[in-house]
Amino acid sequence: MADTDPLDQLQAVIRTRLGGDPATSYVAKLHHRGRAKIAQKVGEEAVEAVIAAIADDREGLVAESADLLFHLLVLLADAGLSLDDVRAELQRREGLSGIAEKAARPS
Repeated sequence: MADTDPLDQLQAVIRTRLGGDPATSYVAKLHHRGRAKIAQKVGEEAVEAVIAAIADDREGLVAESADLLFHLLVLLADAGLSLDDVRAELQRREGLSGIAEKAARPS
């Protein structure tokens, strides 16, 4: 498993803990509290990452980015999605300008 991407490893751990005991697993506790709570945590971590970036706090930005990615992976798992779904979307967008991609989205 040493060759596995750390995000893939984390995703696998999160998936195994979703149905665990909320008293002993933070992932299970979040899952038990529902998708809205998980989404709230994603938002909180995103704001904390933004604050660290604006403050030019490199260490803080790295730490908050790790927290953000963790909570995003929990949210994806809760929704039955994975990094592969996100990768597929990024591949679909490959070669498109950001402006053109946004213009093509439904309103």
